[in-house]
Amino acid sequence: MNILVTGASGQLGSEIREKSTEFSQHNYFFEDSKSLDITDSEKVKEVIEENNIEVVMNCAAYTSVDKAESEELNAENVNSLGVKNLLLALKGKGKLIHISTDYVFNGKSYEPYKEEHYVEPIGVYGKTKRLGEEYILNSEVESIIIRTSWVYSSFGNNFVKTMLRLGKERNELNVIFDQIGSPTYARDLALVCLDSIDKDFSNLSKIYHYSNEGVTSWYDFAKAIMEISGVDCKIYPIETKDYPTPAKRPNYSLLNKTKIKKEFNITIPYWRDSLKDCIKKIERN
Repeated sequence: MNILVTGASGQLGSEIREKSTEFSQHNYFFEDSKSLDITDSEKVKEVIEENNIEVVMNCAAYTSVDKAESEELNAENVNSLGVKNLLLALKGKGKLIHISTDYVFNGKSYEPYKEEHYVEPIGVYGKTKRLGEEYILNSEVESIIIRTSWVYSSFGNNFVKTMLRLGKERNELNVIFDQIGSPTYARDLALVCLDSIDKDFSNLSKIYHYSNEGVTSWYDFAKAIMEISGVDCKIYPIETKDYPTPAKRPNYSLLNKTKIKKEFNITIPYWRDSLKDCIKKIERN
């Protein structure tokens, strides 16, 4: 089977590339924004047709949450129009595995969000990702959407790497404690994406939630990073209002993962265990 991975130089795309060797029964085509701009409908169609692509894993996304507030058109082009282009090119030819976000929710829930929960994004990033979801849900292309949260990896730029760097540069840091969710190690998510390739999409649900197990805050996440890495940096909790950003973020975005665990028959790693694995890999590199 021929698989196209978009956004291949990002965190998830890089993890999929590395782990794809364990799923060598397929042929993989890895494209990043430089080699394949998914906002270019003709180029998308050309790549899919010339390589006889049967499954697209769409890891391409505009993920600069704060910049999206002032660059709404750019965010919409990638997160919404780009998805539409993939669907048009795949119609009658193949399947789509699409990565979405917990930011489609408003953060006002007090229990983990299920897939069918009412969506109400509170920022441009979440709104453009939701529009991409709607294109998929209204399409005839066999597709699954995997919403995830707080992604980090040994590849690219992310919260874990930022904390490790700042922890070595400073004696103390202030980190928000009133935003609650669960981190996701991109390597764990990559394995789920790769495992889903051979599944019968006609028997699957349209939307799934995936993050690592457990619940934490950004403050506790930062504390764990310092503790596991042995970095001597004190972390102090602050409220969201004390660290204003251009984009609003959901205060609570914990995802209920019952559906994906049941239908994919998987066990999801605990977030601290995956964090330890990632930090070990970062330190080796």
